[in-house]
Amino acid sequence: MSSSPPARPGLRQLLRHRDFRLLWLGQSLSNFGDGMNNLALLVLIEHLTGSTTALATAAVLMALPRILLGPLAGVYADRYDRKKMMALSDLARGFLVLGYLLVHRPDQLWILYGVGFLEASVSTFFAPARGAFLADLLPAAELLTANSLSQTSQILMNLLGMAAAGAVIGAKHIYWPAFGVDSLSFFLSMTMMLLIRTAAPALARGETTWHETWQEIRAGGLVIFRSRVLMGVLAGAALAMLGVGAINILFVPLLLDNLHVAPTWLSAVQAAQTAGMLLSGGVAAALAAKWHPTRVVSLGLVGVGVGIGLMGWAAHLALILGLLFMVGLFVTPLNAAIATLTQTAVAETLRGRVGASLNMLVTTANIASMAMAGVLADWLGVRSVFVLAGVVVAVAGFVAAWLFRGLGQGEGAAPASDEAPG
Repeated sequence: MSSSPPARPGLRQLLRHRDFRLLWLGQSLSNFGDGMNNLALLVLIEHLTGSTTALATAAVLMALPRILLGPLAGVYADRYDRKKMMALSDLARGFLVLGYLLVHRPDQLWILYGVGFLEASVSTFFAPARGAFLADLLPAAELLTANSLSQTSQILMNLLGMAAAGAVIGAKHIYWPAFGVDSLSFFLSMTMMLLIRTAAPALARGETTWHETWQEIRAGGLVIFRSRVLMGVLAGAALAMLGVGAINILFVPLLLDNLHVAPTWLSAVQAAQTAGMLLSGGVAAALAAKWHPTRVVSLGLVGVGVGIGLMGWAAHLALILGLLFMVGLFVTPLNAAIATLTQTAVAETLRGRVGASLNMLVTTANIASMAMAGVLADWLGVRSVFVLAGVVVAVAGFVAAWLFRGLGQGEGAAPASDEAPG
């Protein structure tokens, strides 16, 4: 059996799929709105409180639903019509984000926290449904290219949305346009979903008991531990987030306190990684024609780890910018390959549960890493934490490669069945 995958179609052929174009367009519009909303929330919380604790509280509350509700959302994505589930999620979020318009004073921050938690909860149901439905729309050979395009579009539209929100907030000192546009983007995305013609697959529907629901959650989790492909994805992504989570917290202290960079350079630093991520969207499409996604994951993790580790030794801002650009080059193909493996290594009836369970476990590792960041920085120093995090992420790449060993195109990629052992 040849280990080299067959040639995969390019973007032009991919975009000939009408239903994929609608899904991609809806998500692009939603990503633009999310970019505006996210920046507006950060600036609003800072303006009302000036507290990093308030910012961290909002971040944790918006991450918790992926842990608390992720497995249940996966069950629903495998039980009900995924297209309707996405449309209803967009409808609910379109109304929910309007709740941010009620926040004008520090004593109203609880409204922002509540709306943020509810919006994140609904998004937790949207994500596994979308990941599974994309595999319903396209043949397996086109998924890596499709995921690469989606990743690139998300980065670009988020960036444009943040720029638009920054311009409006900076010029007029008002927040309602950002929340209004985000609401509108959800309604437009819902419209795109309803225009999709592809029929939903015949999934198990109907009401079940909580015991049966738990059994379905358990079945989805067990599939991960029975599959070397999925264990490679889990081990690589979870170990990587143990390193990356701390870096996300300590990056600003590294720049401001260790390198003594002026705050005005923070946008340029963000732009460096974003440029690499955008450029690598095209690279990912080329890799799809030559490399199996398992190789992309392993090498991507090692590349990101090397880049992060070297930042701990960097003495000048120019080197940090170059390393961030390098890391960005690896991130988009890495994320696209992880999504592709999750979609292709799982049976149709399990895609939602497996995707949600993986997301829950990786998010847990990310939150644990963020929680340890301050302690590690006080103990080892910020630079040493960067070096340690880089080693952890690079090791994640080698662990994933070991778990993926011998898995060429078509090997080990047979979709796992929905029969749970025991």
